[in-house]
Amino acid sequence: MLDRGKAADFVEKSPKNYISREYALSDDVVGMKIFEAPVFAVGDAQDEYFRKLKEPQAVGPHFMLPQEWLPGAKRVVSFFLPFSREIKKSNLPFVREPSNGWLHGRIEGQAFLMDVCRFLKKELESEGEKALIPLADPRFRSVEEAGSSERFKDKTTAYTSSWSERHVAYVCGLGTFSLSKGLITEKGVCGRFGSIVTTMELPVTERPYKGLYDYCTFCGACISHCPVGAISLENGKDHEKCRQHLKWTTEEYAPRYGCGKCQVQVPCMSRIPGR
Repeated sequence: MLDRGKAADFVEKSPKNYISREYALSDDVVGMKIFEAPVFAVGDAQDEYFRKLKEPQAVGPHFMLPQEWLPGAKRVVSFFLPFSREIKKSNLPFVREPSNGWLHGRIEGQAFLMDVCRFLKKELESEGEKALIPLADPRFRSVEEAGSSERFKDKTTAYTSSWSERHVAYVCGLGTFSLSKGLITEKGVCGRFGSIVTTMELPVTERPYKGLYDYCTFCGACISHCPVGAISLENGKDHEKCRQHLKWTTEEYAPRYGCGKCQVQVPCMSRIPGR
């Protein structure tokens, strides 16, 4: 079985979940905690919703099914690592520049998320089962813009990947999408997602929603927070405007980048709105 308490303990105690002085961008972020305890959901690898992700209006035909990643796959373990209160608070000024804390959360945080994935994989394999991390597999491909990948040339594949963590989390029961295209979980939208495909028959999480946007109230709070006006009630999120802004942050803060202004000080920051 998957010991969720053990995983939470790993996150809490790992030194990599805290910004060290060695690579801190400023003194005020030294020792800052990046993530709180993970939230888990387990999906059936045979769930028809995974196959629906191959449709053009979802992710696309390049989305790989759990069984394509790992023959004999029975479950998909999806998890959400909520950013700490300190990381969220650091990014509150609604200016063009992301905070140093958020930059660390986006880059060092993602590196630590992969450590969590490897920890979970090892735990599952210790039970005699097979496990695979799609994000760490050489077959994983992401597309930032139309024509940016030799494998995916179709315009409709822009801003998608062969394994979309947010869509997988939706299928597994972790949450639903927001106007800003984040995924709202019981711990909100602020954080990072990861997943493991495994042959272990874990109890499947019941999806507590039916629609893609059931948790979003479309309050519009994220609209005014976006520094480049990439979100609107009429059209949702303009991925190209967002990408261009992230490209600017890459040029300014390389090797780090990020923004996240649409995810802080909004009703869905740390919870499902209205709950």
